[in-house]
Amino acid sequence: MPFLGQDWRSPGQSWVKTEEGWKKTTADEKNNNHNVSMESFCKAEEEECFNKENLLLSLNYDMAAKKRKKDQMNNNAKVPYFHREKWIYVHKGSTKERHGYCTLGEAFNRLDFCSAIKDTRRFNYVVRLLELIAKSQLPSLSGVAQKNYMNILERVVQKVLNDQQNIRPIKELLQMLYVSLCGLVQDMGKSVLVGNINTWLYRMENILQWHQQLDNIQINRPTSTGMTLTDLPINLQLNIMQRLSDGRDLVSLGQVCPSLGGLTEDRLLWKRLCHHHFTDRQIRKRLMVSDKGLLEWKKMYSKLSRCYPHREQYSDTLHFCTHCHILFWKDTNHPCTANNPESCTTPLSPQDFINLFKF
Repeated sequence: MPFLGQDWRSPGQSWVKTEEGWKKTTADEKNNNHNVSMESFCKAEEEECFNKENLLLSLNYDMAAKKRKKDQMNNNAKVPYFHREKWIYVHKGSTKERHGYCTLGEAFNRLDFCSAIKDTRRFNYVVRLLELIAKSQLPSLSGVAQKNYMNILERVVQKVLNDQQNIRPIKELLQMLYVSLCGLVQDMGKSVLVGNINTWLYRMENILQWHQQLDNIQINRPTSTGMTLTDLPINLQLNIMQRLSDGRDLVSLGQVCPSLGGLTEDRLLWKRLCHHHFTDRQIRKRLMVSDKGLLEWKKMYSKLSRCYPHREQYSDTLHFCTHCHILFWKDTNHPCTANNPESCTTPLSPQDFINLFKF
C-alpha cells in the first residue's frame, strides 16, 4: 500500500544534513544560506567568465603563434623551409601516391641547398642547378619551393658580395632568371607561377638590385706585401694557369699585366682547354690553321664554345643510390640496405638531377 502522507523532507521545508542527522533550518539560517548560495553562484559565474576569457586569450595566442610561424614562409622571411632528413626517396613508378612525393620541388626543399652553398666544393654545382631551374623548370616548382629558390638565390648573392668571388657566373644567373621571369609574368593567369603577380614583380626588382650591386662591387687589392703570382718562375705560373678550366678566366688573367698577358697566349694552354671540354670529333670539325701552318687553338676554343656545351666538372655532387632509390649528398648518411652501399651510388650532374624528375 503506497504512502499517501506528506514527506517529512518535502520541498516546502528546508533540511540540512549534520553529523547528528537531518536538521530543520530556521528562516534566518535559510536567508543566510540563500545569501551564501547566491554569493557562491556569483563567484562560480565570475570564475566561469574568467576561465572563458583565459580560454579566448589562449586561443588568440595560439592563433598568433601559428600566424607567426606561417609568416616565416612569406616573401619577407629569409629562413627557407627545410626537413630534418637531408635525403629524398625517388621512384619513377606511375602511381599517384609516389609521384606526389618525388617531384622536383619536393627534392629542392629536402636536400639542404642552404648549407651546400657555404661549401666551396658544392657552390658551383648549386649555381648550375639554379641556372637550369631558372631556364626551364621554375614553373614546375611548388609555391614553397619557389620561395626557397628565391631565398637561396639571395644567400648566394650575399656570399658573392662578401667573398668577392664568382661574380661573373652569378651575374649570368641573375640575367637568365630575369629574362625567364619576364616571359613567365606575361603568362600569369595560366597557372605558370604560384602567387600574386605583384609578388613576382617585387622579386624581379630585387633581381635587378642584386645585379646592380654586383656591377658596383670593387675588389680590394690585398694589403700583404709578400710574393705575388708574377714573382714566381714562369714554369710555375704556367702550371697555375693550367688549373683554370674556363677560357674566360684565362683571358681575364691576361688583362692584369703585360707579362701575364703574354703567358696566357701560350698555345699549349688553349690546346689543353680544347681537349678538356670537347671531343676529338668536335675538334676536327672546327680546325683553324694560321698562315704559318699552326693550329689556332685559342680561336678554335672560342668557336667550339659557341657550338658545343662545355664539360662540367664538380668537386662534390649529389649521389643517387640505385639500390634503395635515394638521392643524397655524399657526406649525408641514408638508410641503405645494400651489402656494399658504395657500389650502388652514382654521382649526378645538375642536368641528370633535373632529368631524374621528368616523368
